[in-house]
Amino acid sequence: MKHLGTIFGTAIAGMFVMSVWGKFVEAYGIGGGWFAGLAIIGTMWFLNHYVGIHNNDGAWVDMALGIGVTGTMRGIFEGGIQAGIESLPTLLVTVIGGLFGGLAAYKLEVYLAKKEEANA
Repeated sequence: MKHLGTIFGTAIAGMFVMSVWGKFVEAYGIGGGWFAGLAIIGTMWFLNHYVGIHNNDGAWVDMALGIGVTGTMRGIFEGGIQAGIESLPTLLVTVIGGLFGGLAAYKLEVYLAKKEEANA
């Protein structure tokens, strides 16, 4: 049940981001974008993390993965399977970027651990 809550919680966050954020930006410019970020992400973070809908056992990468999946699937539902095929290069580059980011984080952790060990 906890994983189902994770899926629904992140999907709801994704629906708000994909549906409401752009409207705020169109209406109020950059200030609307900042407000939408605070209102949408803040509220959904509270619901998903503090209230406990979101699974924090590593099944999802915070809410970002759920928001990304929701945005991708929204595009597929609206534009058909061709929209999904056209998004594959972007998804591939995103995955590669995530791998490089994870590798950089690992290397930084190793470096800091060695530095701390040398200072001790």
